[in-house]
Amino acid sequence: MSDTHTELHDPHGLADADLPLERASYEALVTAVLAWQKPNLTPRDYEQIVLQLTGHDHALAADVQHHANALPKNDGRGALAEVILREAAGHLAQPIRGTAHCAQNRARLVRGLYTRLDRLTEPAPATT
Repeated sequence: MSDTHTELHDPHGLADADLPLERASYEALVTAVLAWQKPNLTPRDYEQIVLQLTGHDHALAADVQHHANALPKNDGRGALAEVILREAAGHLAQPIRGTAHCAQNRARLVRGLYTRLDRLTEPAPATT
């Protein structure tokens, strides 16, 4: 794949709408990708999987950011979310490669972002 980028034409802003994420499907994909030992797919197949995971990573990162922004400033979960989001941005800035390694890295990112999202959406811990 070339290192060029394609812009999404979304004049109505629907890509950032508050649509529920298709979590179960992506968690199943992540589980499958992370279970690979010696997969034998073509580079184009890997690339398609990476593109799917990358799109979901972007949607998840936006959701994590939304929930982090809604927290009170003194809630440490927001600060940790910002660290995770910076790390995610670094991973997402890496070029897409048609390899199992790239697919597994994007799958790990999905898993990490879901972990952070779960922690942001659970009730705040009680303070003493």
